[in-house]
Amino acid sequence: MSRISKIIASLQAQNKKVLIPYLVAGDPEKGLTVQLMHALVKSGAHIIELGIPFSDPSSDGTVIQLGGERALRQGTTLLDVLAMVTEFRTTDQQTPIVLMGYLNPIEIMGYETFAAAAHTAGVDGVLVVDLPAYECDELFAAVRPRGIDTIFLVAPTTTAAREAAICENSTGYLYYVSLKGVTGAAITDKTAIRDKISHLRTITNLPVVVGFGIKDAESARDMADISDGVIVGSALVDSISHLQVGRRYSEDELMEVVSVIAIISEALKKH
Repeated sequence: MSRISKIIASLQAQNKKVLIPYLVAGDPEKGLTVQLMHALVKSGAHIIELGIPFSDPSSDGTVIQLGGERALRQGTTLLDVLAMVTEFRTTDQQTPIVLMGYLNPIEIMGYETFAAAAHTAGVDGVLVVDLPAYECDELFAAVRPRGIDTIFLVAPTTTAAREAAICENSTGYLYYVSLKGVTGAAITDKTAIRDKISHLRTITNLPVVVGFGIKDAESARDMADISDGVIVGSALVDSISHLQVGRRYSEDELMEVVSVIAIISEALKKH
């Protein structure tokens, strides 16, 4: 059982919800990412999604696009991202790390090379936004023997056939996109999300977590009511955007930057 499956199973046994923050690696500079990751764990994160910055994102809203641009201006590469995971693992062997990004950097590195480096670094899962579940044979062949989970997005517009393929090929958890749009938009139809998650639970035993549009305690509680957990991205990346390149930050200052996660964590504890 992977680190991801273990922690979610433990939370479910306690009737608790999983909290997964997303941040862009290298934003606003490479030296702060690992410190922010540790601050997120102290704030209540159970799993961390670490974004691989990419120049041509397709599903990211303005806030995360700008985070990617800041990271790319710092020269952040996939190798840098893996080095960050390696550094994080020197003091944290428990918190699962999911790399989230686009196919191009992985394909350039090569599936086998990427999978070997990710495994060595301590990566637990990969979510490749623009790689369909039925075109993943090369990725599966590289990562699955190394125990790395493959996670996919399910959207409100996903067809039944694609849902089946996604559920068949997913491990770890399903990432349900709460709305038709990009990251950072507002959730408007909780009933439709509840109905979709109920449907997904009839075709998979995987935990279903909700992302897109979760920005505060209220929206997190609403989505936790109907799912196994929540993913928080834009609200966190927006807070990180106020950090200054070249400045040294204390642990307390960084905890304040990620305080949205602490607030949501406390809200979910009272769920």
